[in-house]
This record gives sequence, C-alpha cells and structure tokens, in this order.
Amino acid sequence: MASNKKYWKSVEELKGSSIVETLSKNEFVEEIPTDEFLGDKDTLENSSTSRRDFLKYIGFTTAAASLAACEGPVRKSIPYVVKPNDYIPGVADWYASSMADGFDFANVLVKTREGRPIQIMPNKEANGTTSARVQASVLSLYDEKLRLKEPTKGGETITWDDADAAIAAKLNDLKNSAKSVVLLTGTLASPSTEKIIEEFIVANPNAKHVVYDAVSESGATDAMMAMYGKRALPNYRLDKAKTIVSFGADFLGDFHGGFEKQYVNGRKPETGSMSYHVQFESNMSLTGANSDKRVVVKPSDQVFALINLYNAITGSNISSKSTPVDAEVKVMAAELKKAGSKGVVLTGMNDKNAQLVAFAINEALGSEIFDTTNALNIRQGNDSEVNQLIADMNSGKVGGLLTYNVNPIYSLAKTEDFVKGLGNLSLKVALSTENNETVDAMEFALPTPHFLESWGDTHFDQATYGLSQPTIQPLFNTRQIQDTLLKWSGNSTKYYDYLKSFATENILSGSSWNKALHNGFHKLEVIETVEFETEVNVADAANALSNSAKKATGFELTLYTKTGLGDGKQANNPWLQEFPDPLTRVSWDNYLTMSMADANELGFENPVRDNGAIDGNYAKITVNGKSVTLPVIIQPGQAKGSFGLSLGYGRTFGLKEEMQVGVNAYPLYVNSNNVQFGVAIEKVAGNHEFACPQVQKTIAGRHDILKVASLKEYKTVDPKDHHHGWNKPAYVSYDHQEVEANTIDIWDEHNRELGHHFNLSIDLTSCTGCGACVIACHAENNVPVVGKKEVRVGRDMHWLRIDRYYSSEVETREDAKELGLSRGETYRALETEAENPEVTFQPMMCQHCNHAPCETVCPVAATSHGRQGQNQMAYNRCVGTRYCANNCPYRVRRFNWFNYANNDEFDFNMNNEYGKMVLNPDVTVRSRGVMEKCSMCIQMTQATILKAKREGRAVNTDEFETACSSACTTGSLVFGDVNNKEDEVTSLVEDKRAYNVLDYLQTKPNVIYQVKIKNTNEA
Repeated sequence: MASNKKYWKSVEELKGSSIVETLSKNEFVEEIPTDEFLGDKDTLENSSTSRRDFLKYIGFTTAAASLAACEGPVRKSIPYVVKPNDYIPGVADWYASSMADGFDFANVLVKTREGRPIQIMPNKEANGTTSARVQASVLSLYDEKLRLKEPTKGGETITWDDADAAIAAKLNDLKNSAKSVVLLTGTLASPSTEKIIEEFIVANPNAKHVVYDAVSESGATDAMMAMYGKRALPNYRLDKAKTIVSFGADFLGDFHGGFEKQYVNGRKPETGSMSYHVQFESNMSLTGANSDKRVVVKPSDQVFALINLYNAITGSNISSKSTPVDAEVKVMAAELKKAGSKGVVLTGMNDKNAQLVAFAINEALGSEIFDTTNALNIRQGNDSEVNQLIADMNSGKVGGLLTYNVNPIYSLAKTEDFVKGLGNLSLKVALSTENNETVDAMEFALPTPHFLESWGDTHFDQATYGLSQPTIQPLFNTRQIQDTLLKWSGNSTKYYDYLKSFATENILSGSSWNKALHNGFHKLEVIETVEFETEVNVADAANALSNSAKKATGFELTLYTKTGLGDGKQANNPWLQEFPDPLTRVSWDNYLTMSMADANELGFENPVRDNGAIDGNYAKITVNGKSVTLPVIIQPGQAKGSFGLSLGYGRTFGLKEEMQVGVNAYPLYVNSNNVQFGVAIEKVAGNHEFACPQVQKTIAGRHDILKVASLKEYKTVDPKDHHHGWNKPAYVSYDHQEVEANTIDIWDEHNRELGHHFNLSIDLTSCTGCGACVIACHAENNVPVVGKKEVRVGRDMHWLRIDRYYSSEVETREDAKELGLSRGETYRALETEAENPEVTFQPMMCQHCNHAPCETVCPVAATSHGRQGQNQMAYNRCVGTRYCANNCPYRVRRFNWFNYANNDEFDFNMNNEYGKMVLNPDVTVRSRGVMEKCSMCIQMTQATILKAKREGRAVNTDEFETACSSACTTGSLVFGDVNNKEDEVTSLVEDKRAYNVLDYLQTKPNVIYQVKIKNTNEA
C-alpha cells in the first residue's frame, strides 16, 4: 500500500515546481554571507577587508578561541551558609499541581531547580495530559513585560491596604443603592473558589457571578442543561468506541479540552481491532488529519448532514436538505446502527440546537461512549448571561464590575458595547495576572499570581479532585483572588487554611491532606444516577437548526483555535509563537485558509521564493458589516466555498513588539458562533511574508520515509513480503542479486551488549501531531527562539520537529499504461486528490545513528558516538564547518547563526533576567558558530544512572526517559534501554511494525518508527 503513495509537503512540491526542483538540489539554501565580508568575490575591489587583515583574522582564530575559553565574565555568587533541608542544590524537585487558566485545564507535575520552575509534565497518575500550551505556560510565569507587579489606581501605584479600603467603601455604597456588582471570570473549575464567591455574594447581596470564556462552548453546556438538568460538558469515552462520527468537532485539538489519550487507547492495532473514525469537516483539523476517513463538506452542509443522519438513525422525517455527502451519511448511519452502544456522534458547532440533535442521536444509539455522568466542569462560559451583562451595563443597572483574568475588550465581538458600558460604572476593578486591554480600561488593577505561585483546587470532571500548590515564591507584589474576596467578605482566614479545611471537610472523606497534596489529586467515586431527562423537542431543535443554515449565503467562515496559541492568553509567549502549526507549518501568524479551487477562481496564490520562503496575497473579508484584512494560505483539504481563520492573534497592548503578529479575528466571532455565513471577500494589494518551512525541507528523493498500511493488511499480509509486504526492508544489488540492505555492511560493529544502549520508538499510529513534545524539548534543552525573520530563511532551531506529509494514491507505471493514462494525466489526478489528501505526522529529531554520516566528516571530532548509543556533540570543539549538516540525510542539525542569548536582536526569553530563570542549568546555552541537535536528553539519562548508583541499585525497568517521551500524551514516543529485555522499547524494536527511516542508507539509527495503521473498515 505504501509503495503506491506519493508523499508531498506542499502544493508546489506536488506540482513539480521548478522552485522545488532547485531547492531539492540545494537543500541548504542559506549560504555563508562571504560577500559581506569579502566584497566582490572575483576582484575583492569592494571589500573593506585587506588581504593582510584577512590573513591576520585567519591566523588569529586559534588564539582567539583559546583566549575566549580561558577568559570569561566574572560571576559572583553567594553560597548557602546553612543549606535548606527541603532540597539539594543541583538536584531537581518535582511538585504535583493543577493548571486552570480558563481555557487550558491539566493535572501536571512541575520540575523546579533551586526554587525555579523550569518545566511542566503531565501527572500521569492523575490521568493528566499536557498540550503545547500547558508545556509552555512555565515561560509565561517569567513574563516580566506583561505581568502586573503592583496594585494601581488610575495607573498610579498604591498599597494593598489603600486599595482594599477604597474598594470596600465603593462596594458598600453600591450595596446601599439599587445597582448591582458583577464578578466576571473565566471558567474556574475550582470548588473552593466557587464557595468563596458564594460567600462574597452573601456578604454583598447585590453581587452576581458571570462566567465568560473567550472561546465559547455555551451551546453544549446549554444543551446539557436542557436535556440532562446540569450545566456541564458531556464526556466521551472514546477508548471504548467502535465507530466515531464527528461533524467538525476537533476532539484531538481543543474541543472540550481534547480527547487524544482516550482516542488512541481505542486504536491499538496489536489488539486486532481499532475504532473506525469518520470526520465531516470544512477546515483541515488535527482530528480530520488523524481520521480513517475525512469527508470534506462546508459548514452549512454539515448542518443538513447531521439532521439527515438523525433521520436515518431514528426514522424521523425532519425537514432538511440534500447534501453532496448524503451517500456517506447513509453509510455512516448503517455503521452506527451496527456499532450500537459502541457508536458515538460529536459536533463542534457552538449551537444549542446542533448539540441537542447530536445528543439525541447518541440517545437513540444507547451510546456508552457518550458520558453524561462523569461530566466535564470546564468551559462553563454562559453566552446569554454575558450578553445580559453588557445590556445591563449600558442601561445603568450595573454599578460595579470586578474582572478576573478575562479580556473582553480584546475577545468580545461586542467590544464597543462593552467599552461604552464601562463608562456608566462607578467601580471598575481588574484582578489579573497580566496587563491587557481590559485591565488598562479599569480604575483599579490588582495583580494576581501565576498558577505556579498559587494555592488552589480543581474539579475538571466528576471523578478527579485536583490540588494546586506554589512552586516558587511570588515574583511580584501579588495576591490571590481568593484572599481578596475573603477579605472583602469580612473573613480574615487565609486562603491556604480555607482550602485545607474545605478539602478535608467536603472532599477527602478522611483521606490525608498531605497525601492528596503530594499526589496532586484525589479520586472521587462517581455514582451512577438515573439521568434527569427533560422533554426536549428534538424536532423543534432540528428545524431551528435547519432554518438557520438555509439562510446561508456567500462564502462560509469557520473560526477555530490553533494548537499553539489557543484563545490568545499566552500570545506573549515566544515558544508558542515560534511553534509551527501542525497542518500549515506556519509560525508567527494567523491567516485565511482557502481551497485550491477557490484560490484559482479568486486569483490568490502562495509564491515560493528561491530560498524556500513562502509569500501570500492579502484578502479583505467582511462578515456582518465587520472587515479584517489578512494573508491567505492555500490549504489542501479545505472545503470549496469555505474559509478558516484562527482566533487568538492580533493582540498588541503590552506585548513585545516581536509578538504583535497576526490579525484579531474576535470581531467576526458574532454571538460566539464558530461558523459565520455570508462572508464577502476581495483581493487587496500587498505581499505577505510567511515564516513557514514546509517547502524549505523538501523530500528531495528520499523514499519510504513513511510507511502506512491498512488494518486489513496488518492482519493478513506478511509485512516483509517482497512484493506485497507493508513493511518491506530495503533491498540492494550485491553480486548481481537483490539482498536485504542490512545484510551488507562496510562498518565494523562494536559490542553494545555491555551497559546501556538507548533507543527511542515512535508510533506513527498514535502520534496525533499535537506538538507537546516540541515545547517540552524547548524547555528541557534551552532551545533558543530565533524569531519570524530567521524562521523564514530556514534558520529555525527546533531540535525536534513534527513533519506533516500529505499523500495521494498514484497509479504505478504499469497500471497507468493499462488505463491509458499519460504521465501528465497521472499527476493531474494527483492534484485532484490534493483536494482531500491523507495526512501523516512524523516526529523527526537526530536519529543517533550507529553508523552516523555526520561523525565521519567532522574535521575536529566535535560529534562522536557514545557507548550508550547517543550521537554526542562537544560544543567547545565545534568550529561550525556544517559538514555534518550537509552529510545528514535527516536534516536534523541546527547551526547557531547568532548568539541568541544576551542579544537585543533576539528579545525573547534568553535576553532578560526573568526569562533566564526558565533555563535548565543541566544543559549549556550554546554560543554562536556551533552545530546543535537532539542529544536524546543525555542529561536526563545520566541523572537516572547516578540516582540508581546513589541508591545502590540497578536502573529500574522503564525508568529512563526523555523530555519528548515524558510529554507525549498518547504514548507514541517510548524511550528505554534495549539492553534491558524488560524495557517496553525492547519489544517495540522487534515488533513487526518497526522500521528505520531511510534504512537503505544503512545508518542504523537508534530511533525506530512503527508503521502507521489506518482502519479502512475492511478488516
């Protein structure tokens, strides 16, 4: 199956563009700028450097290097006179905690060094997971630019006592008047905080709590309230599913917080069965990219397809409309009926009626996957209450507003109405961790600590009670909102004491507080109850949904959140800004995604420059009378007649200049509906420069990078069958015969049976492309951020990247000849396939080859092979010839063009005293002019060995880990010692799905991939 596929990374590569051909012959497009140094290469007439000076510079190199190594800046440090008892200098401490910022919710472990949090990992004992944003949130702690540092009134610094006195007086005045006070927060998911808010309302009867989420899922919570009598989100036990049908629900992305772990647990080919997943969507999403079958359909047709599916399953005859995908809908209705209680339907439309129809389908199936008992308490924003608040502010009913970590002036579509309403208030208080547009508009700005500086509790679902604890002393003069509300309620109790008492009396049921705090969570018993089902008229809901879609005109727009930036809370985080989007591979930007068909009709294109950089045209889109101008990306798999646009970009207030990128799409987010109809578009002048490496890193003739097979092939075909196998080894000609490449070797083998020998296994079936591993690698290894300009010219520094490959079935020469297809017709068919290509993600890092091409060409032996299987770098030896990069077939080595630390040109985390606090002291910060790359986290493996030595024992089974394998939510990355036969990685290396990338080169990597298995529903 895999041999008949053509893999491609961009439309230009698919078309066989001359630009791509040029790049494939000259992959390393950045030449050393010798013209700047020497001037005219032929005559040196324009050179500012004389021949004598040039020779002096060359001769001085060795001496300068020696002097630089011997004479460094003096750093004075003061040692401990008495060492603290709670930690050992040089040894990391780990704390269990929870993160809840209103959009991301996670049970986590926090790594600290000398009192500084430097990394976040999932708390797997609590079934915790982390995304790229959760991983990067540790850097936001040290955001000296954006964080609030002192309480202020009217922009002037005041004391906490003065702030309390002034606000208490105004609260008292409003209590005696007829005007209300509203506390506006995001989703808290904190039982103790909600109880404190209740007590604050008791003390101030005119107060009210309104929950506002910038990216709303109010449609689902409203539907749950209507049908089941509780305001929550349904849970989905996808690990038990047999058939999954999704209508635009990106549940491997941000839908309901993501379900990637459950999803992958139900797709283990070695069990002989995998769930069958079909995705109906307009935008290419992470979930669609990972589905077994992706059906491209624009948003209005998704509405009718959902109703048609309901009719087919329940036998109803609700008014609808035929769609281009009705045949697929019929097939899926049959599949869902066949699956019965193991089937489930999800929809990502933020519309109460759409959610009610999906809920009704699940009820008709008797779905066990659709879980309303262990419901989710996240994303609790209430759109109707927020709209009522704005109306009341403008009518004069509200006298005071207290906001907590929300930014409605940036994220509301009704920004003008909100700002106008603020002018009617006598009390305006912002409690916030960071400065933003809303904080700036308030009279009082009270700083609150980052979650890593805070106490707290969480209740993300009914089964898990989580605890948060501070992992660092407060960096600034902050106070938690809980302490503030307690004080304003007349309660002198400190929040820590309140929290401990609340948890002990109401949650822990006799269990130890210290144990729960140590573990970071406490498991609760979820009691199965008879569901409270109200008489919801599904026919009325479906008719209302159908009527709204029938009014659709013009182009249609889907608003979504990117895996990297989410709702925009962490827009000032350079790790996330430089994180490439998993699908478009664009960083430092948002954009309008458009199908190739629409692009051709409207005259949009993405020209590729001779250095591989991508440009784009600008479009002006107008929705409901509001217009934005933004660049266009042509996206394979986008539904014709529809566009996609991500939220979370375009912030400017308080952000570093480098972070002020993209366009704010929230003005188009009318009624918090993620689908907008009646979109007008026009092409406008201008050329946009994208930072996107999708063309720079071409396949360039490297075949069999990816191997994909169907579940049927996996179960019935010999993987190594010479003609039909789906995991055939590479063959070479030897003595005029075809033999397996791994039987021919020009290298002498070393004995690797003594000690440890590390391997990393990557399962392409379970890799969703989420990118949490990329940020984890950044944090652990002090990988620098280089900025948009440098990424654009191919100088990104990521040690680990996730390559996204599109693939299309291509006829073999023999098949094409039989069908009478010319070569041109064959490739035109490929372009048709590109309207909805298959997608595969492949994490790619240094392969740590046992026969490494880089090691043989290094003139100074800066890169060498360790006994434990790691390809090592001696940075002090490296002179930056880049021979190793040129000789690496995997394109995984990075060259330091500049000093990224202490350099005003790179104003990111390595350039200020707060940002530097996130650096890992176990890993050196590399200097200019050296090669760097994945070290397979050698500092972590050595720390594990030393720990075992200190404790007088052997290293435990599966005790070794790397940053990427620890962060991987789905377990796709497994690291271990193949000399330990009990380690999980040992069996994976021998698995029938295991293969090496470019195995015909015989580099013998220590990174092993597992063939991707898709369930084509044939098995």
